[in-house]
Amino acid sequence: MEKLIPVLFILLSHSAFAQTAPPRLIVRGDDMGYSHSGNEALVKCFKEGIETSIEVIVPSPWFPEAVKMLAENPGVDVGIHLALSSEWDNIKWRPVSDCPSLRDADGYFYPMIYPNKNYPKRSVVENDWQLADVEKEFRAQIELALKYIPRISHFSGHMGCADMGSDVKAMVRKLAKEYHIDIIPSDLGVTNIGYPGAHATPAEKIESMLKLLESLEAGKTYLFVDHPGLDTPELRAIHHIGYEQVALDRQGVTDAWTSPRIRELIKAKGIQLIGYRDLKR
Repeated sequence: MEKLIPVLFILLSHSAFAQTAPPRLIVRGDDMGYSHSGNEALVKCFKEGIETSIEVIVPSPWFPEAVKMLAENPGVDVGIHLALSSEWDNIKWRPVSDCPSLRDADGYFYPMIYPNKNYPKRSVVENDWQLADVEKEFRAQIELALKYIPRISHFSGHMGCADMGSDVKAMVRKLAKEYHIDIIPSDLGVTNIGYPGAHATPAEKIESMLKLLESLEAGKTYLFVDHPGLDTPELRAIHHIGYEQVALDRQGVTDAWTSPRIRELIKAKGIQLIGYRDLKR
């Protein structure tokens, strides 16, 4: 019985710590590189708001600018948003490797990963994609990112491309181990969260985020993901069928993440804003 006392003390102490430790929150901005307006908003949300992590689409047209901006902001946690699709109607990007089964007739990525009624037969899974091409393209994106952004801490899949079946999932885990880069950290006890209510307008996003922050529990670690942008002529020209109000929606994210009300609530509740690289500390 005496031998059990130290063990029980450790367990009870850990439980007490979990109840008193503040919530930890990763605020991740996705899709850096898809537009200049997006790049500006992502950096703004880090410098002036609550964003702690940014994910970059390596084959995107504004990737070179993203590299420069991230070099100027060494404090931001950076991840790779592995991509196999180019969803916008007015702007496209291509693979960075030779992967014929992942290209459409014009050499671009298909607009969608999974079937979409608005883009019939124009998704990756509806065409004869090859696992070898997926691995080749993922490797090329990882290596290009590491070449210019060596502090990469993690990666995930844009529009679910890292989850196209068990073979792709296993391959992604293999690459993560090989390149010493983490994947989505569910294995580390991180809970994914999103807006708990209406969030179509900037005002609704702010109110929804305030409600969300109030619900975070002590001792737990959370991940919140969205896509900041600026309501500019450039971003108003970026859209696809079914998602037309991109500029309005993404300006709302920027407004919410830089809102003084949200920053004040995070401070009042003692919520710790962290990046992926902090998960193992």
